[in-house]
Amino acid sequence: MGGSFGALSGGRLDAKLGEQIAVAIADRNNCNYCLAAHTGLGRKAGATLDEMAQAQAGRSADPRTAAALTFATRIVDNRGSIQTSDVNALRFAGFDDEDIVEILAHVALNLFTNYLNVALDVPVDFPEVKLTRSVA
Repeated sequence: MGGSFGALSGGRLDAKLGEQIAVAIADRNNCNYCLAAHTGLGRKAGATLDEMAQAQAGRSADPRTAAALTFATRIVDNRGSIQTSDVNALRFAGFDDEDIVEILAHVALNLFTNYLNVALDVPVDFPEVKLTRSVA
C-alpha cells in the first residue's frame, strides 16, 4: 500500500490536501487506523491540528480545500454518484481535469485502505484520534 500512496505523493495535489482527504474518508468509514495515521501525516505535511479536525468533518476554511473535501465526501457518501455541479464546483475552485482525477485516485485508494484496516481490525499504532461521524 505504501507504494500506492507513494505514487500519489508525486502528483499535483500537495501532501497536506491528500492527508485532509484521507481523514475525511477515514471518519466516514469508521477507520480508526487510517484516521490516526493520516492525522499524523497531515501534521507532518504542515496542517494544524484544527485543520485536520476540520478536514475530518469534511470542512476547511480554505475555499479550495473545502471544495476538494466536499467533492471527496460526496463521492464516498453517494457511492460514486456525483452530479455535473459537483465537478463544476471543483473547476470553479481552481482544479483542472488532472487534479480532479487525482482527487478521485485519493478517494479510491483511501477507500481500499479503510476497508482493509476495518475488515482485518488492524491495531492502531499511532496516537489515536476520536471518530466524529457515526456509521449510518
